[in-house]
Amino acid sequence: MKLGIVGLPNVGKSTLFNAITSTKNAAAANYPFCTIDPNTGIVPVPDARLDKLAEIWDTDKKTPAIVEFVDIAGLVKGASKGEGLGNKFLGNIRECDAIVHVVRCFGGTDIVHVDGSVDPIRDIETIDTELILSDLEVVSNRVAKFAKAAKTGDKKAGAAAAWLTDLENHLSESKNARTFEWDEADEDQMLHRKEMGLLTTKPVIYAANMSEDDLMDGMEQNPYYHKVKELAAAEGAECIPICAKTEEDIADYTAEEKKEFLAEMGIEATGLDNLIKASYSLLGLISYLTDGKKECRAWTIRQGTKAPQAAGKIHSDFERGFIRATVVSYEDLAACDFNMANVKAKGLQRTEGKEYVVKDGDIIEFLFNV
Repeated sequence: MKLGIVGLPNVGKSTLFNAITSTKNAAAANYPFCTIDPNTGIVPVPDARLDKLAEIWDTDKKTPAIVEFVDIAGLVKGASKGEGLGNKFLGNIRECDAIVHVVRCFGGTDIVHVDGSVDPIRDIETIDTELILSDLEVVSNRVAKFAKAAKTGDKKAGAAAAWLTDLENHLSESKNARTFEWDEADEDQMLHRKEMGLLTTKPVIYAANMSEDDLMDGMEQNPYYHKVKELAAAEGAECIPICAKTEEDIADYTAEEKKEFLAEMGIEATGLDNLIKASYSLLGLISYLTDGKKECRAWTIRQGTKAPQAAGKIHSDFERGFIRATVVSYEDLAACDFNMANVKAKGLQRTEGKEYVVKDGDIIEFLFNV
């Protein structure tokens, strides 16, 4: 899973990337286009369940689920026509599964804003407009192609041209492709959607980058954050409050130091932890767990994955020779004070077959034969 960190120049993208990856690889300088080539970082997904299992087993190895973040160069008006680093920017987004849109929600004049003033809604509209214009070009070209084919009597091409024209009109009204009424049951339409790789079909999380004072004094008092939160709610998207600079400052803290810092701030988790978890679930991903002295591990699967396919994440032989799965939910194990004898006595350990749909937090042992 790859997520692109996007936003206008100087909104805190590279600072956030530094914090996410606990590195200084992305040069967070105070001028536009500091980030020219995308920086990539692999980040573990925080999971207290895995931490607990590793502690109980005193495991030799703990392997969390991961998310890949890409820090992409800042965008300016006209990117869809190649302005600034537009073509490179749009191409890098196209390769991502989802977008983390960093929006400036802090005031002050120390950090130069590319448009001269702080206005998060305007900033969001600037990027959305460029993405929509890029998508519109792709769709318009496809409309022309299928409309021409339809004139030869190709009914399938005619049907495609009809709904593509509706999509073209939708985008022309400055609406993103996520809000178009797609027919999920139409396999041909879904194939076109996949082939087009439209930028505005990608799911989005808004990262509202604010000052540490805003976080400590109550983020709801920040008018910029409130506006972004309202816009996200209207879109059915998520808005995560974050202070990128603070996250960068504490990136190298030990777990204990970070815990003390959070207690002083009066919050349960860092903005980064919330962002990473939200990013992981954004694409409908869950984790099942395997445990033992040798290794405790979180395995990433999509919601709705059945047991044999989940087993295949470990090794293709597990899927090919799947017999059954022994399953205990983490919640049941925790309710039994992590005592497996109690779990078995209460009948909470289950044997599941090929049709079992794996659930988030399942602790599984697979039996297979090849």
